[in-house]
Amino acid sequence: MEVVTRKRESGKLRKKQIKRATLEIISEEGLKRLSTKNLAQHVHLSEGTIFRHFHSKEDILLSIMDDVKKDLLDPLREIAFDTTLPQKRLKDFMCFHLDYLKKNNGVTILLFTEAAYQNSAPMLVQLNELFRQIKHDFEKIVQDGIAAGLWSGAFALDALSFLYLGIPITMSIEMKLIPEFFTDHDFCPQMLRLVYRLLGAKKNAPVSNKNGNF
Repeated sequence: MEVVTRKRESGKLRKKQIKRATLEIISEEGLKRLSTKNLAQHVHLSEGTIFRHFHSKEDILLSIMDDVKKDLLDPLREIAFDTTLPQKRLKDFMCFHLDYLKKNNGVTILLFTEAAYQNSAPMLVQLNELFRQIKHDFEKIVQDGIAAGLWSGAFALDALSFLYLGIPITMSIEMKLIPEFFTDHDFCPQMLRLVYRLLGAKKNAPVSNKNGNF
């Protein structure tokens, strides 16, 4: 039993190692350089060993997408359905989302680009689920703010949520293409102020400072 447990834990560790190397290759060399041969060289394993843990390159990417759902979507949903003020939830939601991308060098955006480019049905399903949930949870916070009389509601919610979905993509582009102009400490507060303006705070509603705090 102990031997089986050790093997299982060793397998989990090896899978994490392979996925970490996959993200490093995508971040440093680009998606075109991601191959099982290149991956095997990075983790100092044979391609056969990699295939014992993952059936294909797509299988690795799908597993990484599962990690994104656990590490990004679950916390975002928890924030969206919290009982704190909508303004605080909006700030926490946006900054957690952007901070996650910063910590992962925007690689998740590249993964979704790969899904669209390869026209991989399983990856497109995962991508669709991710975007739909983020959009839904963002709209939940905004609707709660409108119901509480904080924001005017004089805007198309669907259009606003699509605009929000573009913010992480913009940040990832800045990080990868023009890193010298990217200031990570100020990006979330800047985007938050933009969203607040679009929401149209009602008179007497709490106003945030330049850092998005109330």
